[in-house]
Amino acid sequence: MERLRAPDGCPWDKEQDHASIRFHAVEEVYEMIDAIEAGDDHELEEELGDLLLQVVFHCQLGKERGAFDFEAVTKRITDKLIHRHPHVFGDLKVKDVDEVWANWEKLKREEKEGTKHERPSALDGVPRHLPALQRAQKLTKKATKAKLATAPSPSLSPSKRELGPLLYQLAARAQAKGWNAEELLRREIDRQEKRFRKQEAKNEP
Repeated sequence: MERLRAPDGCPWDKEQDHASIRFHAVEEVYEMIDAIEAGDDHELEEELGDLLLQVVFHCQLGKERGAFDFEAVTKRITDKLIHRHPHVFGDLKVKDVDEVWANWEKLKREEKEGTKHERPSALDGVPRHLPALQRAQKLTKKATKAKLATAPSPSLSPSKRELGPLLYQLAARAQAKGWNAEELLRREIDRQEKRFRKQEAKNEP
């Protein structure tokens, strides 16, 4: 990648920056998921390489700016994994996966406390560019955990078998009206998130 970005390298690669290639990684992730679901190891190997290329590309861009490089990125994730797995690399005892997750979230909060990346809200940490349905589920999970929302009663909810067709029908209705279902859901997520955050602010002592 350093060679591709050199003055006598590839014209296209030389023109890129973090912003211009930011969505390429998303595409590569989806292609990797396709390969996994197809059970195709040959394709998976290729798609993992394509995904790794995105990491390498951003690391080269960071190196050129004097911000970070590949070694710094790999050291940081290694340090993070060790720190967040004290039940493996330290003496902490955990009884189940729920305790592992609870401790992971606690350590994550502690790491960011007092920094500009601090997450004071229980709703923080849901990427805005997630597909709308996935983002809605993550936001709902966080809001319910923080007691800002109440989980629907299982007795009033459609079954797993009914929910798929229901979601499809809603998308089909939007399409028939000429509406963008993804955009409609995104707007509703934004509305609900604002409501949850107002409620959270009221609950603060």
